[in-house]
Order: sequence, then structure tokens, then C-alpha cells
Amino acid sequence: MDPNLELVQRYRSRGVLVDTNILLLYFVGRFKRQQIPHFKRTAQFAVGDYDLLDGFLSAFKRVVTTPNILSEVNSLSGQMGEPDRRQYFEEFAREIATLDERYVPSVGVSGTEAFQRVGLTDSGIMHLARDGFLVLSDDLKLCGYLEKVGVDVLNFNHLRFIVWAG
Repeated sequence: MDPNLELVQRYRSRGVLVDTNILLLYFVGRFKRQQIPHFKRTAQFAVGDYDLLDGFLSAFKRVVTTPNILSEVNSLSGQMGEPDRRQYFEEFAREIATLDERYVPSVGVSGTEAFQRVGLTDSGIMHLARDGFLVLSDDLKLCGYLEKVGVDVLNFNHLRFIVWAG
């Protein structure tokens, strides 16, 4: 069995924890799919990547996030130009309500080795994922670190390649 499919099946009922860039792609795609290649912060993705992501996330009972991830998405989203920016943030606010947001105290993760290696947001991801979530990211450094410490992670770029390769 494909190891990626095995991970999806294992975490389907628990949930998937989505990292910043991938969650931004999701929100921009939900807002206006055609905006994806034109917005500076999602230009590395294609509209088909959003379709892949949307289908992938629909396989899970819950999509999990943290306040830190949402803050990063908010900050990156703020670079969108008007008039789309205002409309995007209205949609963003509605979409946040569909997520399972989990708080990870910064004081608890700032004293860990992970904090020194991958920073606050990513060490929070690691901490929360150990509670039983699959991580979805396109951050090679984070993916490598999570694999090293035994946290299940899928690199979105690998999913893109699998679809592209057919």
C-alpha cells in the first residue's frame, strides 16, 4: 500500500494539521481560485494544487490549526491588493470558523530543542501533532525535522509530484 494513503487512512478520523503556506493556498483558493497564480504569496502554486489540496483535506474529519499558524496566514494575506483584500478577509473570517483551532502555549514550546531549530510556530506544530494529527506542509526543513523526531508528516510537494507523475 502507498505510504501516503496509509497515513491518510490512519489519521482520517483524528485530523490533519496544516502548515502556513498550505493553509494560505487553501484560503486563497476558497476565495478566488484564479487568484492563486497571481498573488505573490501563492504564485508558486497552480489552481490544480488547490484542487488537490481541497480534495485531500476533505478526506479528514477535521482540519486543525493553531493561533500562530493563523497569524502567519493573516500576515501573508495582508499583502493582497484591493479590492480583493477586503473581500478576501470577509471570506477568511468565515473559513476560520470551519477549522479546529488548538492553542499551544508559547512558554511550553519555547524551551524545547524544536524551538531552537524550527521556531515558535513549527515547534507548536510538532507539539500538537504528537497528540495524534498528521502534519501537511511544504516546508522542507520542518518536514525533515518532524520525520527525524518521529512525527508523521506529508510534504505537499510529494503529493503534487504523485498527481503530476500520474
